[in-house]
Amino acid sequence: MSEPPTLALHRSLRRFFREERGATAIEYALIASGISIVIAAAVMALGGDVQGLFSSVAIALK
Repeated sequence: MSEPPTLALHRSLRRFFREERGATAIEYALIASGISIVIAAAVMALGGDVQGLFSSVAIALK
């Protein structure tokens, strides 16, 4: 005999909320997004300086 649908749903929800692998994946995603924001900010801040450096090197090589 099969169990009532509400009991099956309740068991599935309990199992879902006890699962920790999803939470770990979200934590890693947040860390990766934070690192990418820092990298993007550094590139924006240093972009002009690097471009000037490459321009001066290009002029010196001519």
